[in-house]
Amino acid sequence: MRFKKLSNSVEIKKYLKDLDVDGGGVNILANKAKHHLIYISNLHVGGANILKQDALSIGADLAVPRGTILAKTDSVDAILIASSRDIQKLIPKLKMQPFGLKEIASFLEDILSVKKPDSVEIMGVINANDDSFFSGSRFKDSDAILTIEKMIEQGADIIDIGGVSSRPNAEIVLADEELKRVTPILDTIKKEKLYQRVKFSIDSYTPVVIDKALNSGFTIVNDITGFKDDEVCKVCASYNATAVIMHMQGTPQTMQNNPTYSSVVEDIYDELKNSMQKAESFGIKDIILDVGIGFGKTLEHNIELIKNLEHFLTLGKPLLVGASRKSMIDKIYPSKVEDRLAGTLAIHLEAIRNGASILRVHDVYEHSQAISVFNALNS
Repeated sequence: MRFKKLSNSVEIKKYLKDLDVDGGGVNILANKAKHHLIYISNLHVGGANILKQDALSIGADLAVPRGTILAKTDSVDAILIASSRDIQKLIPKLKMQPFGLKEIASFLEDILSVKKPDSVEIMGVINANDDSFFSGSRFKDSDAILTIEKMIEQGADIIDIGGVSSRPNAEIVLADEELKRVTPILDTIKKEKLYQRVKFSIDSYTPVVIDKALNSGFTIVNDITGFKDDEVCKVCASYNATAVIMHMQGTPQTMQNNPTYSSVVEDIYDELKNSMQKAESFGIKDIILDVGIGFGKTLEHNIELIKNLEHFLTLGKPLLVGASRKSMIDKIYPSKVEDRLAGTLAIHLEAIRNGASILRVHDVYEHSQAISVFNALNS
């Protein structure tokens, strides 16, 4: 006999099929293999005791504070530890119970419906301005077009073009100036029909600029303000464009002034959900969500969001992550913007592992290579 411990990151279904396991058995065993850790806040103590017993009855468990069984407090926080198979058994039990357990059952159903993406798209960055934090992303007119051509050859699926920097403390730019900056690039894209070769995204929250871009063959609106402006919603819907809804606390001028959350994952989840529902009310059908790494977050907030990306998949939308060369890398390993490619790749590959399906990047070739290797290691 020989032995091999399989990593938790392997594609268990592939191994089961290679064993020639019965078709129905593949799904059952795969669901047993996948485990979930679910943090539940402010759970009624009576509900906690019921959930603990129900979890134990089907082979799962619930971690609770000492004294929970004696109901020393009205509510507790808890961690449910269960496989996908356990959750399938637990849901019908919880649907018959009081103390908010029906709500937990509904969330568990959302978890089981989540599927991580099979592929990842690369969104290359073009900045038509002079003050973006990374000088390597700044281009004008003909230089921008040459860079677009190069990004397409290197594997970009989307190219994101913006005329206003969103770095911390960036200067406010008026709509006329923003339009002036991007118009030559937009006109060339339209004239050369480059939109037939790659998808284009406009990085803007200015209605007139967005309208110009969508009329030039762009199909994606990347709004760092999360579609707060009704006019942006209307323009996006009128072109049936895809909306990238990002979370930002404050504005670029204020966002890093002591950003604070009661719970960064839960707070941003709720805000993205509300923004998504607003966009849908205007008739926007295709939505991508972005937790906004670096936009009103501390290093600790950013790390927690990357680690918990899978939670946001329960909203049912693709996730975009853009941590390219951002200052969170400098806070972990002191470095200049020009020297943060390695840190960027580390963050973005972890984001893919946790459910991201689009990466917004300055370095297309390096990401294309890294993702190919990552996929080979995880197939």
